[in-house]
Amino acid sequence: MLDEPAPFSLRSQGDDTAVSLTPSAHLDSFTRDNLPPADQWPEFNEAWLTERYPDRLNCAAELLDGSIARFGGQGCALLDGEQSWTYDQLVDRVQRTANVLVGLGVVPGNRVLLRGPNNPWLAVTWLAVIRVGAVAVTTMPLLRAGELEKIVDIAQVQFALVDHRFVDEWAAVSNFPGVTVTYGSTHANDLDQLVIGAAGSHVPVDTAADDVCMLAFTSGTTGKPKATMHFHRDVLAIADSFCASIVQPTPADVFAGSPPFAFTFGLGALLVFPLRFGASSLLLESAAPPLLLKAIERHRVTCLFTAPTAYRAMLPSVGEVDLSSLRVCVSAGETLPEPTWRAWHAATGQALVDGIGATEMLHVFISATGSQIVPGSTGKGVPGYLADVVDDDFNPMPPGQPGRLVVKGPTGCRYLNDDRQRDYVRAGWNVTGDVYIKDENGYFFYQARADDIIVSSGYNIAAPEVESALMGHVAIQEVAVVGKPDEARGMIVKAFVVLTPNATASDGLVHELQGFVKAAISPYKYPREIEFVDELPKTATGKLQRFKLK
Repeated sequence: MLDEPAPFSLRSQGDDTAVSLTPSAHLDSFTRDNLPPADQWPEFNEAWLTERYPDRLNCAAELLDGSIARFGGQGCALLDGEQSWTYDQLVDRVQRTANVLVGLGVVPGNRVLLRGPNNPWLAVTWLAVIRVGAVAVTTMPLLRAGELEKIVDIAQVQFALVDHRFVDEWAAVSNFPGVTVTYGSTHANDLDQLVIGAAGSHVPVDTAADDVCMLAFTSGTTGKPKATMHFHRDVLAIADSFCASIVQPTPADVFAGSPPFAFTFGLGALLVFPLRFGASSLLLESAAPPLLLKAIERHRVTCLFTAPTAYRAMLPSVGEVDLSSLRVCVSAGETLPEPTWRAWHAATGQALVDGIGATEMLHVFISATGSQIVPGSTGKGVPGYLADVVDDDFNPMPPGQPGRLVVKGPTGCRYLNDDRQRDYVRAGWNVTGDVYIKDENGYFFYQARADDIIVSSGYNIAAPEVESALMGHVAIQEVAVVGKPDEARGMIVKAFVVLTPNATASDGLVHELQGFVKAAISPYKYPREIEFVDELPKTATGKLQRFKLK
């Protein structure tokens, strides 16, 4: 349920070129200097933020020292399938790592790039970077040198902490003049070895709650990537809003999932959320569906986070493992088709928690849990957030009518020195680029990305609606629908289909699938072309790249 409406403001000083911010602890002012001007900021739920967070706040210290003060230090914080670390052991390693970073010359405000798969060492480095007041720039471990060069250029990265197994591609980055330290090996200059000899006590830097602590890069689009800027208070806000109200964790919970830390869905789910509530996080370097299922059984995972495609892929094998420990299964990153929701519920008894978030917002802002879940709906605004469906002039759309999804709350879009800030933030709202319907009960129903509407013979057809219809067929493993230019109709609906192992592509199956869609939704929406493919193009986070199919 939404909080009662609260004041949303910019903390404006009456000057449209500046925002009233707390004095920064950053000696390197790069991120403060490159914040958008005040007139391009979204409105924030200031009452919600002021009630919860003081002006001075270091989120890494709050996630560790603060949680130890509340829950004790003997509980398990992290495990990787073979070893585990208590909160006391984790904070000791983070403090030693922080002292190593200071010795290397890292000062508050410096940007430190992190490169490696999900594991305890990546968690340690992220926490240590922020503890010393620096800015974490976590990257997908499989990015190539050219992609990394764009990040280095935009973020003006000065230090890099790189898993020793992923150093070759990093070494090919041509525009990085800074210091690189590897971790995870036994080399004398490796971070692991430096930490052994470091002091075991470190006082966290007294950062401002509105100091930038991380840069998260958007993915899945063409062209120049965008760096989103997030404050210390933002990191805690996603735990105290979505996680507290929807996941409702306790220290007994074990979190696990597939999204990488560089994907803010994964950062929240697998690091911020469990640490904030004194729980445990199982960090898997490889979380492919078969491995994830086995890990759930072995480690008695209670809170699972992954994408709709992974839930679909796990369905054939759920009967082979014991999933009785699960109490919350969260789906995000892509729209959750209702057939996938129903199939998972039938197979496991678990009602999937759907959610929509954005890198710009840091995490999920619309969701529902328990008896409030409506299959096929994304949910309602998460406490602290206000969402609506509006027309091009930002007038609310009547119930049942599609329009732009807009949102504001304790977090919001701040691109680093990017003119596209004006596209994402308008009239005080964060404009997500999604087309939604809101019903008379306040539930939001996803229709499409704004650029995934197919106009065919004058009809507006939402690609995900056709995908959802096709996903109900037993022969389909995955599907993507796009508009294909057509001289007669302007566009036609075309489906790219990945079949299940037991299905065989044929003209007969094409006709069967077309008839199946006609029986499920309005006949004019059926795919006039179907192409069978071995796989669909996706980003490193698992998001479908429809633009490549187009």
